[in-house]
Amino acid sequence: MATKRKRDDETANGTSKKHVTGTLLKNDQTPSITIQIITGSYERALHGFTATIPQEIVNSKNQEPFETSSDPSELTESSPFTVSFADTFLFNAHHSSLTTLALSPSSTTNPTKITLATGSTDAQIHLFSLSTSPPPISKSHPVPPPSTTTTPIPPIHENPLHRTLGTLLHHTSPITALTFPSPAKLLSASLDNTLALTRTRDWTLLAQLHAPAPNPGAQQRRPEGDTAAPGDAPRGINAVAVHPSRKLAVSVGRGERCLRLWNLVTGRKAGVLGFERQAAVARVGGGVGGKYGRRQEGQGVVWEEEDGGEEFAVAFEGGAVVFELDARPRCVIVPEPRTKVGKIRYLPGSRGKGENGVKGGEGKNNEGKRILALSTEDGRALFYDTAGTNLGKDDVLQAESNGEKVAEEKSAIFLGQLGGRSAEITSRIKDFKILELSDTNASDVSGDLLVITASSDGSVRVWRLSRHELESPGPALQNGESIGGEKSENGTIATSADETTKPQRQVGKLLATQETGHRITCLEAFIMSSAVPVPDEANGDAKASEDGDSKSSSEDDEEDEE
Repeated sequence: MATKRKRDDETANGTSKKHVTGTLLKNDQTPSITIQIITGSYERALHGFTATIPQEIVNSKNQEPFETSSDPSELTESSPFTVSFADTFLFNAHHSSLTTLALSPSSTTNPTKITLATGSTDAQIHLFSLSTSPPPISKSHPVPPPSTTTTPIPPIHENPLHRTLGTLLHHTSPITALTFPSPAKLLSASLDNTLALTRTRDWTLLAQLHAPAPNPGAQQRRPEGDTAAPGDAPRGINAVAVHPSRKLAVSVGRGERCLRLWNLVTGRKAGVLGFERQAAVARVGGGVGGKYGRRQEGQGVVWEEEDGGEEFAVAFEGGAVVFELDARPRCVIVPEPRTKVGKIRYLPGSRGKGENGVKGGEGKNNEGKRILALSTEDGRALFYDTAGTNLGKDDVLQAESNGEKVAEEKSAIFLGQLGGRSAEITSRIKDFKILELSDTNASDVSGDLLVITASSDGSVRVWRLSRHELESPGPALQNGESIGGEKSENGTIATSADETTKPQRQVGKLLATQETGHRITCLEAFIMSSAVPVPDEANGDAKASEDGDSKSSSEDDEEDEE
């Protein structure tokens, strides 16, 4: 990957958007956490860069904004700390725009390597081996001098341990989803209506699952806004998620108002859940009029993993529906104010661990909660408790006005939001990643989270989120509504400048922003391990060969365990 590096930071209109903001660093000896961030874009660029966060910033409880600077030459001794960014790779990975990224789980036998898979509209899947150790400062690419313009040039820290593995040609249409159920398996989805299960040891195709094509004659079933040709029907798989047992998978597709269940053991279809008669889906995916909520096809799906996959969530255009394991709707999520929903993810470790180390037991933070996060088109990341039993206010009012009993579809409890108008962030969040700090040496913030969001305008933001901020919001907040300007002990109520919207509860702290200069489509990130000695260029090939052998043996062991 290092041989393909490109230093062209110009956008399509010829203007550079490269810009770095953050907090200032006092010295290079400060203990820090390094995050590897990877983004894909419409411009075909695969961009990898690291964010180094000093421990003092993560541990700080100060809610006041840190001092920021866009030029490294402005650093002074009185400046406290900074979140520093450094490019690790930047090149055109595909022939057309990237659509999805996936990172393999870390192997216990070889934790220094993970696999990156990239999908594109060119129907190809490219594979890369990434090192989990922070890259050293390269002698061949030293840190550039301070920029003479208003746009600083970030340092270049290429990692010689990164390698290209090859390309998979299992599909004939754009790739829509990639996921690693385990280090030994890769599951991919495409608009050709197929799922492909691949073994990572030798990248052999193990099974190809075919979803039925929608009926072209059923024009009344076509969702609004589809791009199918006249006389044809939209087709393709939008998203896929694997159950924690690795034996089942669920998928949602274009032109289908249903969810499909797949048996990964036999490689066959296992069932179908129709959405047309689901009242909960009608509220978010086919509601009564309005700008949003007119499509009943699923846009995304994700399994909850902390309780063994007891529930899963399906994202629609106007919200999300959480289903229990028996496919009964548990609760509904409708963002307020109404907006389109993008990605959805469960918070890692949101159920907490009890005193005996059992997940789902009595924990100090977020006890008894399953927290689902979703991104929106108006620049917000919203957090909801899907395990709460309280009914949303909209359910109660609707039932009372109709003289009926309260609907079975409860509303998830709103906990807070990141970004939005109150934070002066309005660009669409295309993707986001949630990382848990309990795996680092940050003992003071064990269990806290780092949230990385990627916006369509090219901005990548790093947030610190404490689990204490996601505790019960209290009587002043209910389903996103609050008393304007009031503060609660768990967070600050941010009043929107738009009088037509209701104030929302802001959580988290923005640590830094990186402008990539590309229109981002997808994002992945992971916390890097401690640094390891890196071989000289003369010994690079030998070390790479050793790593390749180690990787193969590691994957063999994983495969045998499977």
